[in-house]
Amino acid sequence: MRALPRRAVLAAPAAVLMFALVACGGSDSGSDSKAADTQQAQSAGGAEAAGEAGGDTDDKKEPPLTGDVKQKAEAAALAAYPGTVVKSEEDAEKPGMYAVEVKQSDGTSIEVYLDKSFKVSDTKKEGTEEAEAEDAG
Repeated sequence: MRALPRRAVLAAPAAVLMFALVACGGSDSGSDSKAADTQQAQSAGGAEAAGEAGGDTDDKKEPPLTGDVKQKAEAAALAAYPGTVVKSEEDAEKPGMYAVEVKQSDGTSIEVYLDKSFKVSDTKKEGTEEAEAEDAG
């Protein structure tokens, strides 16, 4: 058996390396591929953000009430609709309004909407999970 010449043994790995570089787009494509990866990551993140922004309008962030405003809004809501306050927040759907959710003694919840002077301007009744479960069962 005849041994391969030393040049052939050294040329084989070089040929494989050159083939790999050509297949990947050349030796200077490292910076291009990093840029492409960054663009892909940004577009994927943008799609996720668009999906979140395109979601339900009911999922708007409503900041919770604090301090004096919270106390006055909850007191006004409880004076009109006795029960237990579940949450109180600024109403994102109706800017300039406060929303206080009150759980009443019969198990139902009512969303009480108040204006900036803490007067009840609107309400929205909702059944609680227990009442819905009883109706279903």
